[in-house]
Amino acid sequence: MSLRSDVTHGDEIRSPKLGPAGWARWIWGQITSMRTALLLLLLLAVAAIPGSLLPQRSSDPNGVTAYFQANPTTAPTLDKLQAFDVYSSAWFSSIYLLLFISLIGCVLPRTRHHWDALRSEPIDTPRSLKRFPAYLAKPSKQAGVLENFAEQLRRMRFRVKVTKTSVSAEKGYVRETGNLLFHVSLIGVLISVGIGGATSFSGQRVLVEGESFVNNLAGYDSFSPGVWFDSKTLQPFNVKLDKFVATFDLRNKTNIGTPLDFEAFVSLRETPTSKPVASKIRVNYPLEAPGANIYLTGNGYAPVLTFRDKDGNISFSGPVIYMPQDANYTSLGVIKLPDAKPNQFGVLSFFYPTKAVLKTGAFTSGYPAPVDPLVSMNVYVGDLGLDNGIPSNVFSLQVHGLKQVAGGKSGTKALTLELGETKQLPQELGTVTWDGLKRYASLDIDYNPMQVWIFLFAVLAFIGLITSLLTPRRRVFARKTETGYELAGMAKNDDPRLQGILEELVLGLKVRKK
Repeated sequence: MSLRSDVTHGDEIRSPKLGPAGWARWIWGQITSMRTALLLLLLLAVAAIPGSLLPQRSSDPNGVTAYFQANPTTAPTLDKLQAFDVYSSAWFSSIYLLLFISLIGCVLPRTRHHWDALRSEPIDTPRSLKRFPAYLAKPSKQAGVLENFAEQLRRMRFRVKVTKTSVSAEKGYVRETGNLLFHVSLIGVLISVGIGGATSFSGQRVLVEGESFVNNLAGYDSFSPGVWFDSKTLQPFNVKLDKFVATFDLRNKTNIGTPLDFEAFVSLRETPTSKPVASKIRVNYPLEAPGANIYLTGNGYAPVLTFRDKDGNISFSGPVIYMPQDANYTSLGVIKLPDAKPNQFGVLSFFYPTKAVLKTGAFTSGYPAPVDPLVSMNVYVGDLGLDNGIPSNVFSLQVHGLKQVAGGKSGTKALTLELGETKQLPQELGTVTWDGLKRYASLDIDYNPMQVWIFLFAVLAFIGLITSLLTPRRRVFARKTETGYELAGMAKNDDPRLQGILEELVLGLKVRKK
């Protein structure tokens, strides 16, 4: 006879069908699980990597422009993927929002359960104590054994529950409190970062020595506001760059030319009517201005040049920002003269703080300080494209379509100027004079109203994490037996001190007996 003869053929175990409410509960359970929260946290860290590797429009718009010029094929594809706006992209925001929801879904039930546990008594003593990781059994006819154990456990800051035949004690709820504090603080960090990103702004401005900056939208070279930012909140302070000082290493032969310090000496006027206050900005030492912090992010040289046409009329005069290209400040500068007569022209120029000549005959800089400075110029004649209404990068010159009349393969050597020297430009374009040399500082002006809250929640998260890691979670039980008593203990994780606590209880009992 078949052993399964009593089972009707065709019978199957069928799971109940999930309706919309059932599927919603299942999805919510998956999203709010701790495993999902950890995966989302890891995914958020991975998603932030492109923001560290690629220039971002919010912090380095010039770097984004340079990346497009250097990578014309891949840059448009990366731009479609929002790789230059990582922290405001749809995919990064989605991960951020899901992590936020997941953490709240994890923390709220655990907080309620922890609150109930704090108000409840320790659990009843289990029937069998021998199966616990720490166990002791002793014969004893001493009276008041359980009361003695309860008294000792209270001194050890255990919560104690005493019955006629047993004692149960618990300790270490601070561990779960620290764990919850960590997760709540992490939620606080996420909220603060989100609100801060929406209400903050970041702007950049390059100041040449002697120039001033007024904190309004027109005063910035580039400006990136948050989605909730109101330009009316900008406080109209004024900053003037009085002097910039760079200190380079001269003593260590192996590190000659290594920068030791950068100092921007500025005058800060907090209101239009207040007196200027002398201040200093250094790397990692920002200047606190009303409603913003001013950081020093870059520096370089700004030779003062004057261009005149053949009739002696000035077509350009002033400092020119040269962008450093190497550690010795070999720098690239662009001058555009759309109003020059008889033809508009552009200049692609290099500045060498300390002139040196390579084996190929090309110039370079041998030291970052201006010991023997030199300026070289390649000149291009033609339509610069500045009259078509399309904005162009002031730090680049589109030479396509222009005729090179000095430098390169033009047949005329590039112009070279020493400080104070005047040279004739080719094709009767006039003259150029190097009048002086100034330095400039690149400033980053940032405002984030949630910085203090981010710091506070980060500190609380650290405290909660340390508390949860260092606080042991223990339970100790004691019961009368026919011949004496037995003790048992358990911990949430491995606890090498657990057996020692039981032995301390026994020792305390013996001391009292004596």
